[in-house]
Amino acid sequence: MYKNYIFDLYGTLVDINTNEWKMYLWEKMRILYGYYGAVYTARELKNSYEQLISFKEKELVDKGVDMSPYYSHESYPEIEIEYVFLDLFRGKGVDAPMELAVHAGQFFRALSTKYVKLYDGAKEMLEGLKAKGKGVYLLSNAQRIFTEYELKMLGIYDCFDGILISSSEGVKKPDVRFFEKIIDRYNLNPKECIMIGNDWNSDINGAHAAGMDSFYIHSNISPEIGGELKATYSLMEMDLHKVMEMIG
Repeated sequence: MYKNYIFDLYGTLVDINTNEWKMYLWEKMRILYGYYGAVYTARELKNSYEQLISFKEKELVDKGVDMSPYYSHESYPEIEIEYVFLDLFRGKGVDAPMELAVHAGQFFRALSTKYVKLYDGAKEMLEGLKAKGKGVYLLSNAQRIFTEYELKMLGIYDCFDGILISSSEGVKKPDVRFFEKIIDRYNLNPKECIMIGNDWNSDINGAHAAGMDSFYIHSNISPEIGGELKATYSLMEMDLHKVMEMIG
């Protein structure tokens, strides 16, 4: 029915559970930073992390980025989180390379993740669309240093013809500019596209504003629907096999 299928990731193709605020995590991060001479207490490290996040978000606001609050599974998806982990080293006088900052961020992600896994049928759906000659794209509110590696770990990185991640683009769903980026970059016709996601606002309202049809899937990590659901199609349960029956 459609030429191009644009997917959200977390809560749509991938089920994930994270907790970034438990003190156990910050105690382990304190030890890692201490290995390289950046000596913190766990509380000090957590507070410094939060302060750096606030500072970098303010920088984006000053550049005109819309930071209106709305649900996103990922924390702070507009900023590039690796620079926060880099500045945590530099704050203690350690001239760390970016490679170490990325590893610190990924260590943080691994410690904070209870599980990350594909929903049943996700890979088969993506591969089936590709086999039919459809364009398959990813538009995700996420951090590249986490998401790119998780896509590869889960075996679906190569299923996409194009991947846009908000931390690298400086804008997130439902901002219509994020949708316009994928349209322009891959020369897509919005009328030939459908956005598939689990967030009534970020995915569905954003697609509606961009002139796309959309498919809303209510998954275990979907936020509560807080307004009119403007989806072209909807399924109030996580069943990717049914999704393909309805639109494939």
